[in-house]
Amino acid sequence: MNKKMIALRRELHKYPEVSNGEYQTTDRIVNFINEYKPDEVIRLGDKGVLFVFKGAEQGKTVMFRCELDALPIQEISGLEYASVNKGISHVCGHDGHMAIVAGLAQKISNDRPVKGKVILLFQPAEEVEQGACDVLENVNFKNNEPDYLFALHNIPGIKKHKIVLKKGSFASGSKGMIVKLTGKTSHAAEPQDGISPAGAISQIISKLHRLRADKSLFSDFILLTIIHIQLGEISFGTSPGYAEMRITLRAFENEDLRLLTSLCEKIVKEIAELEGLACEINYTEVFPATMNSNGCVDIVEQAAKQNGLDVEHIKTPYKWSEDFGYYTEKFNACYFGLGSGNEQPQLHNPDFDFPDDIMETGINLFYTIYKSTFSHD
Repeated sequence: MNKKMIALRRELHKYPEVSNGEYQTTDRIVNFINEYKPDEVIRLGDKGVLFVFKGAEQGKTVMFRCELDALPIQEISGLEYASVNKGISHVCGHDGHMAIVAGLAQKISNDRPVKGKVILLFQPAEEVEQGACDVLENVNFKNNEPDYLFALHNIPGIKKHKIVLKKGSFASGSKGMIVKLTGKTSHAAEPQDGISPAGAISQIISKLHRLRADKSLFSDFILLTIIHIQLGEISFGTSPGYAEMRITLRAFENEDLRLLTSLCEKIVKEIAELEGLACEINYTEVFPATMNSNGCVDIVEQAAKQNGLDVEHIKTPYKWSEDFGYYTEKFNACYFGLGSGNEQPQLHNPDFDFPDDIMETGINLFYTIYKSTFSHD
């Protein structure tokens, strides 16, 4: 057991920071990895960072990515290293993912590439989708784009140390749809003098539910979830003139997500027009499906076997979304699962704590992936 990495993981766990506020987390990581003398430390804005280990000759670039951010959830674990930041906690395991990639830096510092370079990417703001987009737009990242890119996520409910793989779609694409409907307020005693969105809301809900149930339109799984509706004001004398709806759209395949988006917009706009309402539609937290390349999945599988690890090829992608999908749109990449235990609390639960005993597995697997990708150069 790598005690140094456990100590780092628990320090990161104790001082979590939410998306776009990971300043101290980044400083901790930079101070820790500087000990292993990377050839370059490249900042991506004021939070993201790349650590580059270079070979003497030109060659391919292999990148490993982890996440810096915690969640706005109050921890209830009672651990001695529990979060000291009220209402913020590492209950997704990003503290463990960071420690694994930091452990990879430790191993690479003693076994640097002969040619090409290996880059460790610590990315902010994964939980809110913005992080990967900002990284991809950063000129310092564009100057260091990978030939191969790998990342892992711990998976509760899967036996510890088991590796979870899937070619093609590994995790759903999703987006938050925001619908704003504007009519005209009136006195509640004279609703005919106004234009209420209430009827439109009712029709939209009904038609969206029928769309969700029609599986013939899509190649694979889709889901839409109505998460929030705000209609009018709490005033019994007023008939409402404004409403907002928020809907999460989800699909295993990016093409299905595009079609679902188009059909939802069509339903909303047609009903709004019939009801005499102005309609505005916006999107937030847009995550493409995470699409693994076959070659990178094969690399991970072979590395897992070399480490004596059990491998499970899942048939169905995960329903949750990951901003790693932005990378898989551009690069040869593999995002895979590392089992964190059958009894492990689920991700985002307030009592979640990343199990220290799977860190060594992650470090060794990443190291084997690093060695195998460079051996093919």
